[in-house]
Amino acid sequence: MSGYRVVDHLAKHADTQPNKTATVELPSGRRHTYAQMHERAGRLAAHLKSLGVQPGDRVGFLALNTCDILDIVFATWRIGGIVLALNFRLTADELTYIVEDATPKVLIVDDDFREVAERVRMATQVEHWISFDGKGGDSEFERAIAGAGDCISHRIDQTLEETCMLMYSSGTTGRPKGVMITYAMLHFAATAGIGPANASSATVSLCSMPLFHIAAMNVSALPSIFIGATIVVMRLFEAEAVLNAIDDAELGITHFFAVPSAFNVLRQHPKADTTDYSRLISVKSGAETVPPPLVKWWGERGVTLQEGYGLTETSGQGCMLPKEYVVSKPGSAGKALMHDEMKIMASDTREADDDETGEIWMRGGIVTPGYWNWPEATQKAFVGEWFRTGDIGRRDSDGFFYIEDRVKDMYISGGENVYPAEVEGVLYGMDAIREVAVIGVANDTWGEVGCACVALKDGATLDLETVQAFCGEKLAKYKQPQHLVFIEALPRNATGKVQKFRLRDTYGPQFVS
Repeated sequence: MSGYRVVDHLAKHADTQPNKTATVELPSGRRHTYAQMHERAGRLAAHLKSLGVQPGDRVGFLALNTCDILDIVFATWRIGGIVLALNFRLTADELTYIVEDATPKVLIVDDDFREVAERVRMATQVEHWISFDGKGGDSEFERAIAGAGDCISHRIDQTLEETCMLMYSSGTTGRPKGVMITYAMLHFAATAGIGPANASSATVSLCSMPLFHIAAMNVSALPSIFIGATIVVMRLFEAEAVLNAIDDAELGITHFFAVPSAFNVLRQHPKADTTDYSRLISVKSGAETVPPPLVKWWGERGVTLQEGYGLTETSGQGCMLPKEYVVSKPGSAGKALMHDEMKIMASDTREADDDETGEIWMRGGIVTPGYWNWPEATQKAFVGEWFRTGDIGRRDSDGFFYIEDRVKDMYISGGENVYPAEVEGVLYGMDAIREVAVIGVANDTWGEVGCACVALKDGATLDLETVQAFCGEKLAKYKQPQHLVFIEALPRNATGKVQKFRLRDTYGPQFVS
């Protein structure tokens, strides 16, 4: 792998299949062929270079889904830059921290986030800002592409080991960590996933999950571009629009990924029972455990829902359950994919026996080299070549993996990781709260939501609306508690650590419908 040069996929496809449709954007209807996408990326690359972007500089985007994001990605790569994917659900304070840590040279911002972007702009030292509407309308972004004096048609020489993207995930301490994603990670993840997904240049992949997320970027989008397929991009996930797209014979959707909560929303829509799913070849779900009843419901309608497992730190890949085992291995996330190894560790030195739970460790070409500007976190995350995922699982005697739980009490709401320590840190700023612990509880729509278990100061009062209002400027909405319960004191063990399992056992069942 050392010294292997990165391929310019757009340039190759523009040469071999220039008229093939690369992207379709819904609902704007924009369509770009590979030749057009190659030209747009080249012109945008020239504009970025004119702004002073050098190899290794970061170029960020803050936007709802749009095919322009893919133009940004390939334009940045063409001149050796690093793409910074920003979560549009974060508050200005959260984004400011990330921007200050990543120090991008350029930020490209969707008009829908103009207000929050202006607050970030006032608090940071980003040199260049570019606005756009994400729909192809007249904007600074489109004018930059049209007015570029040159088109950079050939990418700078780089090797697979080099970092090409940063995606930030919240840490258990509340400090976001910038996951360094290399070209090698994307390359090996794509080659590992294409076969099990039965993907080809004839694939039409529907991307409705947010592209700032590794699953959307590196499951729905980039692998399709790498093999010269077509991506259908939706601005936001909306159940009826997704079902209409799948039902549209002209679009011909063949591949689709969504988090379990999205599949739950889809099945509750009236159109779910009348949609034609016959063109779907591969339907995948992940980011959290897929409930077997959900798999069964979709299976009864001819949709084989394959569970997979991966993290931002592993390019969104790790293992995937083959179609032929969906019925016989319910609840399994499958076997390790090519280019990565997985094992369950009962301790730091002992590998778990079959069906014994432990922490999932991974190694291989899909694994990150570490965290941006945080060598201590990188060192803590690895044991030799093995990456400690922080997730709890087991492996059965046939080699199939099952994801059982998450260490550090992290829970997933609508496909987004939520770390209670971060939320608790904010809540402790409320005068009424003496002590607080946040747990994840079941929710029909989002999979899990937060429940704040609060011990009040003497004489104090509090309600959920006040808690959410306090969190409003400090935490993204998906991180804000959706339930509030009052307790006399947090349960603790002999060393003073909060026993969150007791809180979950006590309060979790009351939120199960």
